Amino acid sequence: MKLTLLDSSLRDGTQGESISLLEDDKLKIIDVLDTLGISYIEAGNPASNPKDAELFRKLKNRPMKHSVICAFGSTRRKNISAEGDFGLKALLEAETKAVSIVGKSSLMQVREVLRTSPEENLAMIRETIDYLKSKGKFVIFDAEHFFDGYIEDEEYAMASLEAAKHADILCLCDTNGGTYTKDIFEITKKVCETFEGKEVGIHCHNDCGLAVANSMFAVEAGASHIQGTFLGFGERCGNAVLSTLIPNLQIKRGHNCIPEENLQLLTSAARRIADVANFSLPGSRPYIGKSAFAHKGGMHIDGVTKQSSSFEHIDPALVGNHRRFLLSEMSGKTTLMSRIHAIDPTIERSDKKVEEIIEELKLREMSGYQFEGADGSFDLIIRRKLGLMPTFFHLDYFKILGEQPMLSSEYPSSAVMKVRVGSETEITAAEGNGPVNALDLALRKALMRFYPKLSEMRLTDFKVRVLESDATTAATVRVLIESSDGRNRWSTIGVSPDVIGASFIALRDSVEYKLMLDNLAKK
Repeated sequence: MKLTLLDSSLRDGTQGESISLLEDDKLKIIDVLDTLGISYIEAGNPASNPKDAELFRKLKNRPMKHSVICAFGSTRRKNISAEGDFGLKALLEAETKAVSIVGKSSLMQVREVLRTSPEENLAMIRETIDYLKSKGKFVIFDAEHFFDGYIEDEEYAMASLEAAKHADILCLCDTNGGTYTKDIFEITKKVCETFEGKEVGIHCHNDCGLAVANSMFAVEAGASHIQGTFLGFGERCGNAVLSTLIPNLQIKRGHNCIPEENLQLLTSAARRIADVANFSLPGSRPYIGKSAFAHKGGMHIDGVTKQSSSFEHIDPALVGNHRRFLLSEMSGKTTLMSRIHAIDPTIERSDKKVEEIIEELKLREMSGYQFEGADGSFDLIIRRKLGLMPTFFHLDYFKILGEQPMLSSEYPSSAVMKVRVGSETEITAAEGNGPVNALDLALRKALMRFYPKLSEMRLTDFKVRVLESDATTAATVRVLIESSDGRNRWSTIGVSPDVIGASFIALRDSVEYKLMLDNLAKK
């Protein structure tokens, strides 16, 4: 079955805690979703704030590959005509082909929140839909609090859909996210039977952790339109996660959500959106997380090496992800050989370079390194030992300044650095919000003249762990850094008694890993 998807990351998603998107951020996310093949992109509410209104002005002549831009609004206000309603006027001025209109389906909401009569609410829905249809709009009606309203008063909830019957899509909203899966299925099925021939949609929130499951059961019941946010962020516990729903419905159930050839873009799209939104993507996120196809136990690694389906439910390449073997005390030589063969498949287990790599790893681990969560640094060690790692730059020195008088400064630390690339040198300085930030900025600034693509790279996470708690401030520390260039994510590690030294080791590895990726891409 062909399903249509509506992504509300730029509207419902921005109601999530710590999610704040600038206009440029929204345009970047729109490009990602459009390239992926999402049917509708709900770009915001043009009546709610000047930023959204300006965004819609910029989108008027923007070419789109697959997606239809959708503007969001609510039914006319009580006791005001549709023609005279400011919100509906703003919707029309946005000049989008599609509009989403939210209206109340719960009697309690009508009486206690809208403070109007049940009859007036139905008139608000009916007149709004008919007015927008008369203006040539494709209308999606979001029946807010529909499931709660149905359980309260089935007749009135269904009457709200009847009032919106001229809309192109009737979308049932589990606005509070508290409806159980069995009820979602049965109520959606009843709606689909009652409004046979009408496209029915589902909009679930995740307050019970059921948004994805509820959306899938709604599809089983006959819904063919699914709303959510691509990474699940949204108000309270978030929305249905489209990056999980798409492969669940398309790979597992045979529905057509996005063009088949675009499934392999799923992981890179998720990571790009996470970077733009400054959202920490959980490693355990199904399909697109960095741990989704990671194996640590020796038995699991041995099994998946012989037959991938023994411990993987799909081929990770289908969604643009890849298999990872984690080096730990539980893995052993099989894991190491798998990682080596990913870099150079000609290396034999008996090769002396394998023993050299093992010895290097042992020495590093004895000093506090742990490569289970630092794939980037681990791969760099292998490449260096195999002679496959070019020398991109040499560090001559760096110096950190962070004296007390600078505490009142916006950027309380600065770094001076000298690097050599071939026969050329570069000396530069940068100010940052702390010594590590200053180091990061100075290193990339020094190298940017030689490697301009470093401008794509940024740090997404920074963790410090004290390894000898009884040594207090003299303890050895382990620093783990996660980085991204919008397409790839990698983690690097540094260990030292000096937290700045440990940070720089991890930073240097991170930069070298990015340069290595770009070098491989050229080849």
